Amino acid sequence: MELPRRARGDELLPPGALAVVCDRLRGLARHQDLVSIVACAFDHRTRMLPFIYADTRMAPAGARAIGSALVAAGFPKTRIVLQQWNPNFHPAEMRLDGRRPDLFLVSSMQIHTAACHALIRAAGRIDAAHRPLIIAGGPKTVYEPWDVFSADAHDPWGADVAVTGEEYVLLSLLERLLTLRGRDEPLRASFLRARDAGLLDDIPGLVYARTGPTGVPEELVDTGIQRLVGNLDELPHPAIGFRLLEPPSRRTTLQSRALAPEQVRRHSPIASLVLTFGCKFNCPYCPIPAYNQRQHRVKSGARVADEFARLHREYGLRYFFGADDNFFNHKQRTLDIVETLARTEIDGVPIRKKLRWGTEVTVHDTLQLRDHLPTVRTAGVRALWLGVEDMTATLVNKGQSVDKTTEAFRLLRRHGICPMPMMMHHDQQPLFTRRGEYGLLNQARLLRKAGAISLQVLMMTPATGSRFYEGAYRAGRVYASAGGRPVEPYMLDANYVVASEHRQPWRKQLNIMAVYLYFYNPLRFLLAVVRPKSKLYFADAFVQLIGMWGLSRTVRRTLGWAMRLLRGDIRRQVTAPASAVPMRAVDGRPADHALPLLAVESELRPEDAALQRTRPRLGDRAGPAVTSAVDAVVPPVLTLPLRVDPTT
Repeated sequence: MELPRRARGDELLPPGALAVVCDRLRGLARHQDLVSIVACAFDHRTRMLPFIYADTRMAPAGARAIGSALVAAGFPKTRIVLQQWNPNFHPAEMRLDGRRPDLFLVSSMQIHTAACHALIRAAGRIDAAHRPLIIAGGPKTVYEPWDVFSADAHDPWGADVAVTGEEYVLLSLLERLLTLRGRDEPLRASFLRARDAGLLDDIPGLVYARTGPTGVPEELVDTGIQRLVGNLDELPHPAIGFRLLEPPSRRTTLQSRALAPEQVRRHSPIASLVLTFGCKFNCPYCPIPAYNQRQHRVKSGARVADEFARLHREYGLRYFFGADDNFFNHKQRTLDIVETLARTEIDGVPIRKKLRWGTEVTVHDTLQLRDHLPTVRTAGVRALWLGVEDMTATLVNKGQSVDKTTEAFRLLRRHGICPMPMMMHHDQQPLFTRRGEYGLLNQARLLRKAGAISLQVLMMTPATGSRFYEGAYRAGRVYASAGGRPVEPYMLDANYVVASEHRQPWRKQLNIMAVYLYFYNPLRFLLAVVRPKSKLYFADAFVQLIGMWGLSRTVRRTLGWAMRLLRGDIRRQVTAPASAVPMRAVDGRPADHALPLLAVESELRPEDAALQRTRPRLGDRAGPAVTSAVDAVVPPVLTLPLRVDPTT
């Protein structure tokens, strides 16, 4: 399921390519007057631990990046609508400066699929004379672009085009359309002409539909894997995106003005920033290395310092989260950033006294930088989220162990940096062990003792775009339903046990609740007030309050699912989600963003395919198990985690 890699040496764009396309678009913009709406899809059923606060108090970096790119390319009439803040927003009623938008862009993660589909459906029902060009993007579309095109002849909704890449891909598409656009011609009409003439096929990173007379896609055309911007300093400044945010409201329409700069800090007190992309570890459950074409991309220290300072001056922002895959991935590049920040002053005051920020790292790389942790602290870092996964390295080995993890946590705590562990629970791990540190509760106790002030525990769940994604389905580990309730996309955040071979999966669900209850509770809150684990004033107690609030929502949302798992009647899938519409590359070869399983499933009779998608398994309480040749030929593989990045 991993995204294929471009030819060696062709993974990155030439230096300055993004700036060049922005310059050309600004020239075209003098004769255009485009109105754009960027909508960030959000399913409010996902509001629980471990993202209960950040999900609504940190404006996502992805949607802001698209808005920033459009403004940088010469199109200032752009508004960013976050469904986190505007749950009743309806595309049919959107107006900006009294006009319907020419562009409607929807960004979505996989867990927000239902909200994404609803936005696209609603926009597609606008009458043809006023309908905007609908573009789908975001992490959901990168790995499953086919899912924003309907194959239902009775309900032919769908986006016009899916962007499976970053800002450069979108701007290249826009440049091509504006070059072809006739005077006063709707932008969607320009797109349809370009699509039908094959004029989009040389822009890697697009998927579009060729439709029949009924409007239903007959095939999807995939233009291939995108080229990446290598130097992240070329990206538009993130300060631009904060000017475009729609103010929070319960209205279905847009307000006349964007969120005032002095109100940004109130509604988004945490700012997410892209500092680096990529990770040197090649874990089979993680899609990050393949997405980044095995490249490590960074911003310079000077650019990072400028972003921090400008966001603080313009919006009063003081708290930042780095949207990094592994900030400590490359020692010298990391030191360039932290040493520059350590020397930076804002209005004559050292940055560490003005700002606080955190990001994601690994235990192994933290120990590699042990001698530089004082500099990291001076740079303003106050918290680091560490991908511990399993302290014993039984599940996955990224250079961690019980001793190394404990050492890394104590080093961070000694230097005034809060360690924030991220754990994975899996079938073989018990809740508690009398000997050793293999139990989930044992490890949570060790981490708390070593200085952790927060805890993230997610169940191993297949991650779209990872190397073992299809294997988990073909081995029958993934649930289609339990107790008559189907597994919906919002349940794929790894808070729900939806992929397991355990004979009593309800225990896994209760284990997660039990560990959270051990870590977040009123007694520990009182201890945090009296004897905090952190040197930061009341940080430990504050996180305890957030944790207890999130735990109450987590229990309320997942306890019912645990009861259904206990009842049984678990139906499982043995085929990964795939496109119902044939996909091909522009030259007729298999599409880069289509699953190889498509060809296999097409050889099955319809009744056999339906049976395999929902067959029960041994150990489920559904009655006699239905056996299949798949069990004989597919070896057992690990079920896989889904790491959710709230900044995307």
